[in-house]
Amino acid sequence: MVREIVKNKYLYVLSLPGLLFLLIFAYLPMAGHLIAFKRYRLSDGIWGSEWVGFDNFKFFFMGSDWYKVTFNTIFLNGLFIVCGLGMALLLAILLNEIQKVVFKKIAQSFIFMPYFISWLVVSMMVFAFLNTTDGILNRTLAANGLDPKNWYLMPEVWPAILTVIYVWKFAGYYSIIFLAAITGISGEYYESAKIDGATRFQQIIHITIPLIRNVLIVLALLGVGRIFYGDFGMIYGIVGDTAPLYPTTDVIDTYSYRALRQLGDFSKSSAVILYQSVMGLVTILIFNAIAKKIDKDSSLF
Repeated sequence: MVREIVKNKYLYVLSLPGLLFLLIFAYLPMAGHLIAFKRYRLSDGIWGSEWVGFDNFKFFFMGSDWYKVTFNTIFLNGLFIVCGLGMALLLAILLNEIQKVVFKKIAQSFIFMPYFISWLVVSMMVFAFLNTTDGILNRTLAANGLDPKNWYLMPEVWPAILTVIYVWKFAGYYSIIFLAAITGISGEYYESAKIDGATRFQQIIHITIPLIRNVLIVLALLGVGRIFYGDFGMIYGIVGDTAPLYPTTDVIDTYSYRALRQLGDFSKSSAVILYQSVMGLVTILIFNAIAKKIDKDSSLF
């Protein structure tokens, strides 16, 4: 071990800032999870506050909605992962097929741009589009002789709406990652396939997708690791406190925020976050084990 460090000392020195960053901002804050088991008071600090065991978890698990918001969180994130990565992969393949460099760069910039738009701006755009009285969609329906809809009273359509918004915002970002992986594939594979008479579609199915499978699995595993975390900025920014939409859009983060924003209870908030962290860890361990059985090179660890 010592010999290895001495041999690669410059590499270890270069990695030191990143390791320190992780230690300070990722690992040391984990000590704050102790608050979940204490009746935390700011005046007493973490160590001086009274131990209460699992009492702080009762707020969440003894409520009637915990299973519903947990299901919504998993379901929505599952849709985001599958549809987001699927669309990103499709965009990357289409971009790779573009031969004109100028048009390719313009297309990349265009699909990547939504990633930089804040959720506040996106929420205003969604409201302008779905507004009941003069929204763009309802005006279009009325112009075509159809009855306008009150979209904010239709919870059944919102998983699809949120998925479309997520894909629109993040597909361009992930497509760049896939495109980088695709451009790293040797052209000899495609030349050999052409000689054998393979069509472009067959080349994509039998060469492109299998050779970037590892990248796809890693991105999916990273998404699964946060499957118990709802995107608070997205969902609360777009849905807000619209109660009729809670059955399909209320996730753990928004539920906890509404329940605790008046109380300002750090202990109960920490209990919910710890629940999300533990379940996320268990989930990623399970899926990583499955990925390792399928292909050892595709697992995270």
